Amino acid sequence: MTSESGRPLRRVARVVLLDPCDRILLLYGHEPEDPADDWWFTPGGGLEGDETREQAALRELREETGITDVELGPVLWQRICSFPFDGRRWDQDEWYFLARTSQTATAPEGLTELERRSVAGARWWSCRELTEAHETVYPTRLAELLRRLLDEGPPNRPEILDTEIV
Repeated sequence: MTSESGRPLRRVARVVLLDPCDRILLLYGHEPEDPADDWWFTPGGGLEGDETREQAALRELREETGITDVELGPVLWQRICSFPFDGRRWDQDEWYFLARTSQTATAPEGLTELERRSVAGARWWSCRELTEAHETVYPTRLAELLRRLLDEGPPNRPEILDTEIV
């Protein structure tokens, strides 16, 4: 699969991790050379080798947050996105998995060198806090998507989100 530019799409698994209070865990990141260029995003990352998206979601969650007590649910959303980061353009095919945990303490245990330079923390957000936030959050409609998820439950099949090019 390739992007509109002809570049290969990086296959990515992301996790919409909810705690018992229905708060979502987001990571706080920034451009490695410009901490003022910052945003919040869901844990996750690219598939390695022949792992499945489910395996990648759980591995990335463990590496980025240290959280392993997880009940992985269905794929909620899928999207294609393209964005600049660390001096290159990233074209991604992202699948967002629902997951639940009672483990709320985070301790990254397997960050890559790039992640160590660009991930500055994690925070649990209520839906209300996310809706009222003035920070940049990806995907950009996350507050609305989370509200619908909490009100209606997971969709019968993954919702295809609009392509997002930054």
